[in-house]
Amino acid sequence: MQRDFHYYATYCAAYLAGYSHEECLSICYSAQFVDWCSVTLLSKLKAPLSAATTQLQLEMMDARVDRVGLQDITRIWASFHFLPYDLYATRKRCGKKYLDKYRLICKPNGDLLVDTVELAKGKSLQAVGVAMHVLADTWAHSYFAGTPSFAINNTNYHFYEIVPDGDRFIERKVKFIHNPGTPDDFENSVYVNSLYQTSENTIMNLGHGRAGHLPDYSFMRYKYLPAWADYQEILKDNPKEYFSAFCQMVYALRYLHGDIQTFEKDTYDSEKVAPYEARIKAILIKRQGEPGASKDWKALGEELSGCTIDDFDIERYQDEYTGAEKEQKDSTFLGKFILAALSQKSMVTNRIFKSGNKLAGYSIEYKKKGFRGNRDFKGLVDQTKGGGKA
Repeated sequence: MQRDFHYYATYCAAYLAGYSHEECLSICYSAQFVDWCSVTLLSKLKAPLSAATTQLQLEMMDARVDRVGLQDITRIWASFHFLPYDLYATRKRCGKKYLDKYRLICKPNGDLLVDTVELAKGKSLQAVGVAMHVLADTWAHSYFAGTPSFAINNTNYHFYEIVPDGDRFIERKVKFIHNPGTPDDFENSVYVNSLYQTSENTIMNLGHGRAGHLPDYSFMRYKYLPAWADYQEILKDNPKEYFSAFCQMVYALRYLHGDIQTFEKDTYDSEKVAPYEARIKAILIKRQGEPGASKDWKALGEELSGCTIDDFDIERYQDEYTGAEKEQKDSTFLGKFILAALSQKSMVTNRIFKSGNKLAGYSIEYKKKGFRGNRDFKGLVDQTKGGGKA
């Protein structure tokens, strides 16, 4: 997903869930900031580097793909963008190396989604925003894994876009090119994807790189042959799934707001969304990229609240953080985001590790062994008074 959904649609969902305009701005800013909080930015802020929630293209070009490097990549992408659906999934005639990666495939409504939403309960608005980013991406990034893998994430020549044509749909073969400076051509189904490489651990085979930006466009319908499914055809209907994501966000946000006592999988607040269903679906199916999609969601959000939604500005809270005294940094906007990011990454890493899978690295139980982890997490452990994971 992109700014249209993570920022403006998240604002709309939060407002429908009962949050105030100012609270909605904090939530949607945090949801969008997940796509910007890189090691490069954190270095500039002199903030904990372990709080990185994404990796820039230039960072990825220099990323190590040895065991330690792959663990760092997996911690980021599996925790925030490709939340694993079933860490205990089974498959016949598979070795452990393949099965470990297979178990990191992202889909909606897994147990880790419940853990993610519940983790944000009673926490900061920044934690709520992080959870909403993760939730939304489970829908857009379905069927891909947040770890480099040719065996899991590759696609092949059989890739077709399902395009509306009057009152019917037609199939149009997708042409992929590899120049990242070339814009996607919606009219002719020409899209940019990562370069085909058979190396199992190349970053070209991370996440949905082999499918380009197609998973991130709300209007997109396509069918393809994923490697993990033994190249059996799968149909992806983004307008339908993005609408489900929105309804699930409203439900999750009402839980986090305190209006609902429990959060359950595969549950959606269709009632709250019903008065705006036609408007939302019209936005989702419109064949457009940025900035058009963001403008449409922004207009809806401003109609809902009657307030102006400030555009996302990556520098908005940086001076507050850098200017704060050391003991006050955790109380700033970005300080709260950093703690939320560390908490989410720690939780997901711990769940993966406890499942017997080392692809995201090691997780030490603080209560059992004391603090022996990355010092970036010391503040998180102190904040939770011994309840955190190092």
